[in-house]
Amino acid sequence: MNDRAAIEVEDLLKVVLVLVLVWLVLEIVGEIVGIVSALFGPLLGLVIVVLIVLWFLDYI
Repeated sequence: MNDRAAIEVEDLLKVVLVLVLVWLVLEIVGEIVGIVSALFGPLLGLVIVVLIVLWFLDYI
């Protein structure tokens, strides 16, 4: 009559497995974004500074 917590172990393990997979995917994406940011971060900053200087000198 009281089946409030009637979740099967297999279903619970599936939920945990999906959560772990999502966590791993987010970790991998975070590492890729970190690597790209480390490689192109200074270059992007330099491009922005050059564009601002060119704007002030009316070359753009």
